[in-house]
Amino acid sequence: MTIPISAKFWLFLAIIGALFWAQPMYADDKYELVEWVDLMPDDDLEALMNPPEYLDEIEDGSMEDQISSQLLGALENSADDRYQQALTSAKVKPEYDQRPIRLPGFIVPVEMNEQQLVTEFFLVPFFGACIHYPPPPPNQIIYVTSPQGVAQQNLYDAYWVEGILTTTLTENDVAVSAYAMTADNIELYEE
Repeated sequence: MTIPISAKFWLFLAIIGALFWAQPMYADDKYELVEWVDLMPDDDLEALMNPPEYLDEIEDGSMEDQISSQLLGALENSADDRYQQALTSAKVKPEYDQRPIRLPGFIVPVEMNEQQLVTEFFLVPFFGACIHYPPPPPNQIIYVTSPQGVAQQNLYDAYWVEGILTTTLTENDVAVSAYAMTADNIELYEE
C-alpha cells in the first residue's frame, strides 16, 4: 500500500516544525537549547529550503507523488540531485558531538522495559515521522536511550529531552539516525 505524500508536503512539515519549536527562554545553563535545524549542515538545509523546480510539476495524488515512487526516485537520482541527497543525509555537525543539549521532539518508541516504560526511542521533529510519514533525514533524528524510561501516554505528545548529544549513526527497522543521546531528563513539552 502506498500513501500519497509529496516532497513539498514533507518540506512544509519541516518548516512548520522548525517554526513551532521556537525555543522559549530556559534558565538552566547545563544544557544548550537547540533547534532541529541547528543539527543540519548548512548545505543540506539550503538544498531543502530551495527544492528543485521539477517538484512543482508533480500533481498531488499522482503516481509520482506516492511514497514508494519518491523513494525509488530518490535512490535513482540521489547521485546528482542535491535535494534528494539532503532528504537522506546522515551528515552531521561535528561541533555538536559530546555537547549537552535540550531539544523538544516526538518519541517514536523502539524498546520498552517490563514496566512498559520507553527506554529506547527515536526523537523526531514532527508528529508522525517514521510512523505515518517518511522519516526525516538521519541528521534530523536522534536515537535516545533512557535508563529510567519514560511513560509515554500518547504518541502525539511532545517532550523536552536533555542529555549529551553524540554523532553516532544508528540503524534499525524503524529509522536511521545520525545522532544519539543518553537522556538525563525527559519531560512533557510545555511552553
